Amino acid sequence: MRKVCSVNLEKGLPTVDAAVRDMVGKLGTYKRQGYRALVFIHGWGSSGTGGGIRTGVRKKLGERSLSGLVYGYCGGEDWHSCRKEYTGYCSQLKQYEREIDQNPGVTVVLLK
Repeated sequence: MRKVCSVNLEKGLPTVDAAVRDMVGKLGTYKRQGYRALVFIHGWGSSGTGGGIRTGVRKKLGERSLSGLVYGYCGGEDWHSCRKEYTGYCSQLKQYEREIDQNPGVTVVLLK
């Protein structure tokens, strides 16, 4: 069974609010389907200083309202410090390391 899914939140160029709502919906859907981790692709802004979707996604992931769904999350730029714990929780994340490592345009989420 697949335990990891990559989800592109930038598809269709949504607003920040729409992308965050989409992310929250996907968290519940994939948790119910038995997934252990999601790799959200949100970009990091054309200026290189941080995109709105990235900021909105990470802010929402830090809220208590998602504590029943989210075990933890890590930005691709911090993957080196999260890698061991996250691949220990879900070994299939190793297949996504090229996409994740040092990539500020993605966020890895572990589901409870």
